[in-house]
Amino acid sequence: MAKQGALGLKGIALFEAAKGLLVIVAGLGLAALLHRDAQALAEAVIQRLHVNPASRYPTIFLSLLQHPGNGRLWAIGGSAAVYVLMRFAEAYGLWRGLAWGNWIGVWSGGIYIPLELYEAFVHPSWLHGGLAAANLLVVLYLARGLLAKSTTNGS
Repeated sequence: MAKQGALGLKGIALFEAAKGLLVIVAGLGLAALLHRDAQALAEAVIQRLHVNPASRYPTIFLSLLQHPGNGRLWAIGGSAAVYVLMRFAEAYGLWRGLAWGNWIGVWSGGIYIPLELYEAFVHPSWLHGGLAAANLLVVLYLARGLLAKSTTNGS
């Protein structure tokens, strides 16, 4: 990954770690400790940006504590936990310049591109268009790093 800019990878790593942290903060209702408006803002960001599979239950981890027998909440909470672990693993890999960090980023960013493009076309706005474009650029940047690495190793 030496050819790929360390600054670009570290910027993406910080962004991915921030998304994971936001899901934890909102999922535990920690933002509400600061102020109710902070929790509402965290929930709105998660839902608007499609950051997390538990966006319909933003305080999913608190909901699980209140309803431990609810299998649906466990499935959603498990998805949210996997999402957070994936974001942190990607952030770590990108920060350290490891190829698998790029692979996680390409895969996990790539699966959202169709959804973001759909949102951009069905609900046209600067936000939806910007999100789709930004995610596409990040995926292309990470994929370019992988291609550069494979051509360097192949020659």
